[in-house]
Amino acid sequence: MTSEEIQTLRQRLETLRLEHRDLDDVIHHLNHSAYPDQLQIKRLKKRKLLLKDTIELLESRLIPDLDA
Repeated sequence: MTSEEIQTLRQRLETLRLEHRDLDDVIHHLNHSAYPDQLQIKRLKKRKLLLKDTIELLESRLIPDLDA
């Protein structure tokens, strides 16, 4: 993997992490509202989980393969 690809991957990871944190904040606020919209919260949680999985996948691509 070239250094340019690594840099692009790191930037993408940072963007995904930021979106993940933002979703966490939104979910928290919705849960503590007077009338929480459970369907919207459920959708946001699914999106957050998808982001987490994508982040983990991209992080694993940054780890170099080691021959045992």
